[in-house]
Amino acid sequence: MNKYELAVVFAPNLEEEAKNAALEKVQGYITRFGGTVEKVDEWGKRKLAYEISKFNEGLYYFITFTADASAPAEIESRVRIMDSVIRYLITKVEE
Repeated sequence: MNKYELAVVFAPNLEEEAKNAALEKVQGYITRFGGTVEKVDEWGKRKLAYEISKFNEGLYYFITFTADASAPAEIESRVRIMDSVIRYLITKVEE
């Protein structure tokens, strides 16, 4: 099992309920592919470095999880098509 960090930026115009549903969906993908969510770090609304999809701000979340080496590709393929996600990145954390 490897340790990973998923940085995900949601659209800033999401309602509280929609934001929570999107976050639950991402965590569900992690557990669905054999991962274990260790920590969810909410950074809140931050200004983007440049405009993305006509947004100047985004809701930042950092999710630390452990999973097999094949899981990040599966998770990325699902997160990529979510409407509420404007950017994401999965990195392997060296211990």
